[in-house]
Amino acid sequence: MGLISEEQIRKFHEDGFLILEGFFTSEECDAMQLQIQEMLASMDVPPHCRTVFSTHEEEQLQAQGSADYFLSSGDKIHFFFEKGVFDEKGNFRIPKEKSVNKIGHALHASVPIFKQITHSPQVQELGWKLGLVRPLIVQSMYIFKQPGLGGEVTPHQDATFLYTEPLGRLVGFWIAVEDATEENGCLWFVPRSHTKGITRRMVRTPTGSFPRTKFIGSEQNYPAEEFVAVPVKKGGLVLIHGEVVHKSELNSSEKSRHAYSFHVMESQSTQWSPDNWLQPTPELPFPLLYT
Repeated sequence: MGLISEEQIRKFHEDGFLILEGFFTSEECDAMQLQIQEMLASMDVPPHCRTVFSTHEEEQLQAQGSADYFLSSGDKIHFFFEKGVFDEKGNFRIPKEKSVNKIGHALHASVPIFKQITHSPQVQELGWKLGLVRPLIVQSMYIFKQPGLGGEVTPHQDATFLYTEPLGRLVGFWIAVEDATEENGCLWFVPRSHTKGITRRMVRTPTGSFPRTKFIGSEQNYPAEEFVAVPVKKGGLVLIHGEVVHKSELNSSEKSRHAYSFHVMESQSTQWSPDNWLQPTPELPFPLLYT
């Protein structure tokens, strides 16, 4: 990957997202995928922790039986599953390695290959070019988009779930571990939608309350014609502004669409909301991106 140009940075600030092809090598992507295969082979998730991941408010509420598993994942490695992969007793209906939606949310701190990718020289260079002075890594996840099963991710803004004051301090780094195409569920964006703020937040409820999280505000409706598809080749990076609207469709193809994603927050003159579902812990304070 060559030097990132000022024109590319300008394009990111204008559109709210940026595609950088060839940001990582094929070998680096293969190393991530091999590590994930090893983790899946040894995966052991108790039935009461088998959490379905969704951006739908009603499905988030239905998942509250395993809320602790979700809320405690910020400094751990937990597994989250596709809808419909469990029977009424919590047993897998399909091979367990084909059932996982994502793994999160501390890969960047706990697994050497993901720590290496997250703190790579080209990521750090990009951070400097973006003007990030003291960026902290708040979370990371490996996303599967299983063939024929990988569910849609409805239109949303990342700042809905990872809120800062002021806004505009959150950036997502989304790495295509495999080719992401329109057929297998690439990202879609509403260009320039990051300039309009947010209208919905997911927050923790007071200790002892049920459900453990709730949404405040409401999501806007985004006409389908406003979205543009962003296919990207294996090794490419999609840079995502925290307030840009994006989604992905159901993967109805026979090819998976693996991706590794992490978010950073510019911490200088910024407050991480104490209402966010994700909070730093004594075991894992948010680490600095720069080494």
